Amino acid sequence: MGKGFYISRSAGRVAFLLGAVAVLTIIALSIVYSQEKSKNAAANGGEGADVTSPPPTSTPTLMPSNDPWDQYRLPDTLRPEYYNVTLWPRLSMDQNGMFIFTGSSSVVFTCVKETDLILIHSNKLNLTTFDRHMARLTAVGPAAVPTVETTWLQTETQYLVVQLSGMLTVGQAYQLDTEFQGELADDLGGFYRSEYVEDGVEKVVATTQMQATDARKAFPCFDEPAMKAVFNITLIHEPGTVALSNSMDAETVNTTIEGTKVTVTTFEPTKRMSTYVLAFIVCDFAHVTAPEDSGNVLIRIWARRKAIEQGQGDYALEVTGRILKFYESYFNISYPLSKSDQIALPDFNAGAMENWGLVTYRETALLYDREISSNGNKERVLTVISHELAHMWFGNLVTLRWWNDLWLNEGFASYVEYLGANHAEPTWNIKDTIVLNDVHRVFSVDALASSHPLSSREDEINMPKDITQLFDTISYSKGASVLRMLAEFLSEPVFIKGLSTYLNQFAYSNTVYTDLWDHLQQAVDSTPSLSLPHRVNDIMNRWILQMGFPVVTIDTRTGELSQKHFLLDPDSVVEKPSEFNYEWYVPITWKKAGVEQDPFWLLQKTDTHSPLTATGNEWVLANVNMTGYYRVNYDSDNWEHLLNQLNSDHQSIPVINRAQIVDDAFNLARAKIINITLALRTTVYLSQEREFMPWESAIDNLNYFFLMFDRSEVYGPMQTYFKKLVIPLLSYFQKMTLNWTKVPSNHNDQYNQINAIWLACKTGVESCQALTKGWFKQWMQDPANNPIHPNLRTTVYCSAIAAGGAEEWEFGWEMFKNASIASEADKLRYALACTKQPWLLNRYLDYTLDPTKIRKQDATSTIVYIARNVVGQTLAWNFLRERWEYIFTQFSTGSFGFANLISGVTRRFSSKFELQQLQQFMKDNEKVGFGSGGLALEQAIASTTVNLKWLAEYKEPVLDWFISQTK
Repeated sequence: MGKGFYISRSAGRVAFLLGAVAVLTIIALSIVYSQEKSKNAAANGGEGADVTSPPPTSTPTLMPSNDPWDQYRLPDTLRPEYYNVTLWPRLSMDQNGMFIFTGSSSVVFTCVKETDLILIHSNKLNLTTFDRHMARLTAVGPAAVPTVETTWLQTETQYLVVQLSGMLTVGQAYQLDTEFQGELADDLGGFYRSEYVEDGVEKVVATTQMQATDARKAFPCFDEPAMKAVFNITLIHEPGTVALSNSMDAETVNTTIEGTKVTVTTFEPTKRMSTYVLAFIVCDFAHVTAPEDSGNVLIRIWARRKAIEQGQGDYALEVTGRILKFYESYFNISYPLSKSDQIALPDFNAGAMENWGLVTYRETALLYDREISSNGNKERVLTVISHELAHMWFGNLVTLRWWNDLWLNEGFASYVEYLGANHAEPTWNIKDTIVLNDVHRVFSVDALASSHPLSSREDEINMPKDITQLFDTISYSKGASVLRMLAEFLSEPVFIKGLSTYLNQFAYSNTVYTDLWDHLQQAVDSTPSLSLPHRVNDIMNRWILQMGFPVVTIDTRTGELSQKHFLLDPDSVVEKPSEFNYEWYVPITWKKAGVEQDPFWLLQKTDTHSPLTATGNEWVLANVNMTGYYRVNYDSDNWEHLLNQLNSDHQSIPVINRAQIVDDAFNLARAKIINITLALRTTVYLSQEREFMPWESAIDNLNYFFLMFDRSEVYGPMQTYFKKLVIPLLSYFQKMTLNWTKVPSNHNDQYNQINAIWLACKTGVESCQALTKGWFKQWMQDPANNPIHPNLRTTVYCSAIAAGGAEEWEFGWEMFKNASIASEADKLRYALACTKQPWLLNRYLDYTLDPTKIRKQDATSTIVYIARNVVGQTLAWNFLRERWEYIFTQFSTGSFGFANLISGVTRRFSSKFELQQLQQFMKDNEKVGFGSGGLALEQAIASTTVNLKWLAEYKEPVLDWFISQTK
C-alpha cells in the first residue's frame, strides 16, 4: 500500500517541501475499518433460499476463551483452493435510503486436519439462511458430507461459525455456499461507494479496499494472507457501466434479473493470491491504453471521464510501461499477469493499494495535468506508481505469511520505488531523496523510547487494530532505510541475485522474513570477493528485532569509535528489553579530507583501534551518502574542521552529507549530546548553499524551532536570522528565473525555488510578500486565468491567504469547490488553513466533519493543516477533544491518516499544561478508545516530554545566539 505519506512521503509532497506539514498522507500509504453509517436491513433471502430471519449474532467475547471462534487467528485445519463469487452492487438508493449490494459465494477448500468445525471470516454481512443455517456444505467428489448442525456469527472475532455433526475427512475437498447482503457504505473499507459529480450529474462508484482485514466485509472468506486461493469473480451491474477486477473480463452478457436489465461480466480466474489484494469495481469511467507494441501486458489507466479526456492519465500511462520493464529486469521475473489496470478514485483513504492487476489510487497519486499540476505532483504520481508496481512481485507474487512481517513488504516497496522512479526519470536524481523522505523522517520517531522494532512476534499481532498500527512510519520508512543499507553493504548485484532466487522459489506462496535472509546469504556465499563479519541473518536481526538505532561517536584524535542507542530524550526509560542489548553491527563508510577510505564494521560497543584518525586541519566524514541507518557525532576538533570546510568550500563535502551534517547536529543537540549553538552554526554556511537537499534538511529542522518558539520572545530574533540566510537564495532564484518568468530546468532546483519563496515570505521579506499577494490579487480579479505557476501555488496561496482576510479566504474556498483537478484542490485545501482569522479556522474545522464540503478521506489531514497554523493550534486541539467520540467513530480505522491526526495536532506541544492535557485526554477517552492512533498518542506524550525539557534547557542560549547573529 502506498504511504499515505507514505503520507507520505509521496502524498503531500508540496506541503512537506514547504515545511508546513510533518505528516504525509502518503500516504504513502493507509487502510480503513470505519464503522458503517447504519446497520443493514435483514436479508430477504436469495433465489432458491429459505426466506427466514437470520439467527441472532453472538454477544462480543469480553473474556478470552479456548474456543476456536474466540481466537483471532484461523485454525490450520482447512486450506481454500478457489472461490466463485458473484456480486451485484446497486448504485442507487433503495427504499430504505441505503446503497446495498447482494451476492453469493462458494469456496472450495481442502481439509488439512480432521475437524468438525468451519470458521470463515464474515463481517457486517446479512447472511441468507438455507434450511435454517447461514451456509450450505457439499462435497467435491465422493466423500460423505457431515450435516450442518448449527451456524452463528461471532462478531468480536468476525467469524461465520459452522458447527458440523461429524468430522471432515483429511485430504477431501468440500464446498461452502453463502448468500448475503451488505451495505455499500461510504466508509472507505471493504466493498464501498465513492461519489462524485460530473457535468452536473451525481455518480456513484462501487469499489474496494481490502487490506488488511476487510475482504470479509465483501463476502465470507478465509481472510488471512497465507490463505491464498484462485478467485472467479462475476459482477452484475447497470448497463453502460464498466466492471473491473484483478483479471481480464472473459465474458459480458446483457440480460434481465428479477425484472431489471443488467450486464453480467465474468472474469478469468485469478492467479493464486491473498484476499487482501482482491479488487472489483463498477463505475462509469473511461481509460487510456498503452500502444499494442509496448509489450505483452495490457496497460490501462482509468479515471473519471473528464479527467481522461483532459489527458490527466497520460503521464501515468507513459511511466507505467517503463517501470514494469525495469522491475522485470531487476527481479529477473516477467510481470506475472496479462494486464495492469490502474484506477484513480474520488474517495480513497490510502495513497494507493497494490491490488494485483487492478491498482487503486487517490486521484492525486495517479492523475497529472500538464497545465495545472506541479513538479511535486508529477513526482508523487511517479513514486506512488513505482511503489505499487514493486508490490506486484514483492507482496503479491510472494506474500509474507502474517502481518507481523508487514515491514518487509512495505519497506521493500518503499526502497525500490526510488529505483523504479529513477529508471523512469533518470535526470531527476530521485534516488538520493530517500535520505530526506525516509531516513531523516523516521529517525525522529525511532529515536523515542516509545518506538517499536520492525518485526514483531507473530503471536503479538492478532486483532485488526494490532495490524493497522503496523502501517506506520517505522514499517515503511525504517524498513526502506535498513534495506537500502543492506543492499549497499552487500552490493547491488549480490542483493539482486538473492532477491531473484527468493522470488522464484516462493512464487504464489508465502514466506517469513528469514527466508529472504537465507537467499541473500546464498548469494553472499557464491560471491568470493564479498566478505561479511557475520551472516546476513545475524547482522540484520540487530536492526529489525530491536527498536531504535545507534549514534556512532568518533574521536578523530585517538581513533576511538563507539556506539550508543540514540534517544531524543536521554532521560527516558527504555522499557522494551533487547536480546542484543541495543548494540548493532554497524557498516562504517568514511572520507578523510574528501578522499574515500576503505569501509569497515563496528561490531561492538567500542573500538579503540579504528582507522578514523586525522591530523592538522584534516576532516573526517563518516556514513558517506548516509547509506547507513545511524547518526554520527565527532570530537569537537573535527566538528570545527567540518564547519570550517562548509564555510570555506562546502562543495567538497557531498551534497547528501551536507544535509546529514545539519540533521545530525540538530538532533544530537536535542538529545543533549552536543551544544545547541554548534547545531545552529551548521546553518551559517547556507547563505552560500544553492542545493535543495541541504536546504530541505535545514528547513525541516528549523521548522522544529518555529514550532517551539513561534509563541515566545525568541521568534523575533530567530525570524531575523533566517531572513538574512534566505535572501541570497531568493535573489539567486529571482535571477535564474528572469524575475520569476521562467521555471528552473533542474528538478531539485524547482523544489528549492519553493523553499526560497516560502522561507522568505515567512520571515517577512517584503519583496516576497508583495510578490505573492500581487499574484493572488491578480488571480482574484480574473479567476479564469491563474497567473501563478503550479509549482508555486501552494506557498503563494498560503502566504496570500495568511496576509489577507475573509475576502481572500472566501475566494480560495470558491476555487477549491470548483476545482476539477484533485491536486489543485489539495493545494487550496492546504492553503485555506493558513488564514490568521480564528473564526474562519473554526468554521473550516466544522467543515471537516461535513463530507459534502471536505471529503472523508481528507478530513484528518485538514485538521492537521489547521493545527500547524499557530493561530489554529489551540482551536484544532479543542476541536479534537470536544468531538473525539464522533471523530473516532468516523475515522479511527485508518492507519497513517488517523495516527497522524494525533501526532499532527500535538506537534507544537511543549509546556507542562499541554502535557497534562494530553495525559488527561488519554484518561478521559479510555472507554471510547484510540484505535490505530493508540501508539501515536503514546508517542505524542513522549515527544511533548522531550520538547518540554528541551525548551527549559535551551530557550535562553538559543535566544542569545540569535541575538548575537542579528546584531
